[in-house]
Amino acid sequence: MATEDKFAEGQSTNEPAEQKPTLYELIGGEQDLRALVDRFYDLMDLEPQFAGIRALHPPTLDGSRDKLFWFLSGWTGGPNLFIERFGHPRLRARHLPYAIGISERDQWLQCMDMAMEDASIVPALQEYLRKAFAETADWMRNTHG
Repeated sequence: MATEDKFAEGQSTNEPAEQKPTLYELIGGEQDLRALVDRFYDLMDLEPQFAGIRALHPPTLDGSRDKLFWFLSGWTGGPNLFIERFGHPRLRARHLPYAIGISERDQWLQCMDMAMEDASIVPALQEYLRKAFAETADWMRNTHG
């Protein structure tokens, strides 16, 4: 915002800019983000329509749960837990060993949609996250199928 605009609105130019909450805060912080990730992997494990992406994961999902939680923590503006442990996420490179096509992308997105709904993420935030997840999920594709 231009200084003139701040002044015109009656704001002192010496006041700090109003800080908007992060996605991490809007989701509800550590506890609610962990609940979202846990629900995502619970659904992946339980629902037959996610068998394709479940097959890409190890028999136990504990490590996957932690890694997604750590990644999303930093990605949403919370603590950079993934980077602290592993360095730069290099998402595409880390997923290249797995065949990710349209079906896998769509399963991942549907699973996350259901998890967000079950975790009671407010609709406007769900929509924002859905768009961001869709862009990333599409970028992760490495096969045509």
